[in-house]
Amino acid sequence: MKILITGAAGFIGANLCEYMLEKGYTVIGLDNFSTGHAYNLNEFKEHPKFSFIEGDIRDFDSCLKATEGKDYVLHQAALGSVPRSLLDPITSNEVNVNGFLNMLEASRQNNIKRFVYAASSSTYGDSKALPKVEKNIGKPLSPYAITKYVNELYADIYSSAYGLETIGLRYFNVFGRRQDPNGAYAAVIPKFVGQFLKGESPQINGDGSFSRDFTYIDNVIQMNHLAITTKNSRAINQIYNTAVGDRVTILEMTKLIREGLSQFDSSIRKIEIKFGPDRNGDIPHSQASIKKAQNLLNYNPTHTFEKGLKESLTWYHKNLK
Repeated sequence: MKILITGAAGFIGANLCEYMLEKGYTVIGLDNFSTGHAYNLNEFKEHPKFSFIEGDIRDFDSCLKATEGKDYVLHQAALGSVPRSLLDPITSNEVNVNGFLNMLEASRQNNIKRFVYAASSSTYGDSKALPKVEKNIGKPLSPYAITKYVNELYADIYSSAYGLETIGLRYFNVFGRRQDPNGAYAAVIPKFVGQFLKGESPQINGDGSFSRDFTYIDNVIQMNHLAITTKNSRAINQIYNTAVGDRVTILEMTKLIREGLSQFDSSIRKIEIKFGPDRNGDIPHSQASIKKAQNLLNYNPTHTFEKGLKESLTWYHKNLK
């Protein structure tokens, strides 16, 4: 089985590459290093079943060449971040919509067996219902959310009009090893970890009462693997929440990070947590229903938030020096 993983140098993409290689698959990575890092590939770049293509999904010819002769696509390449999309909606659309369509069309032309892609919990928008159920979404609250919803619409058309098998995975606040703590658009967990390790006070947007279904990387890897291996015909051409099915407030999360890191350095326990203004485009609460994934894909998350956080903090303590 030959698997193309786009965004291979990114946090999720690199972890998927490593896992699929361990499973014995032939893996081809595609990335343009706009947000991914070459060092994420170091641990397996010499693996005999791994090869890498430097290319941009906005270039259709690159997409055609990358998908040629492959069996499956795990499409992770995107410009993430709600704030980034609010500052630069044009580029977010070019990458997340035009690039996505390029990959879909290239996959169709090269007879890819199944196209699995990273969707997003941001698609739920202003829907206040909890837990989030796949069939009920609200109005998008950011350009990023719009792009990820458009992905789902295009995938559905390619399934119904062209017969391309697709599965969309709505990621809920993924975290874990290899996630970059640096940069203007760093995700909250690695950003706060990095600040605590430097002795700095993290600043929460708002009062910390907002809550998220933080999802450890191993649960996301499991969902991707299930998506390309399922033989259940009812499971194909569907959208799935990719989460734990629980939630924790941002303040609780921050305190757990501080307490966890203080096991390595007791001075961290004394670092103050600060609070700032709410952030545009943020939804107050997010929690997934994972019943659909459990029923159709036999999904069984291996990591609660607490277990995933413990593993993440150990990794960061070892690797962030």
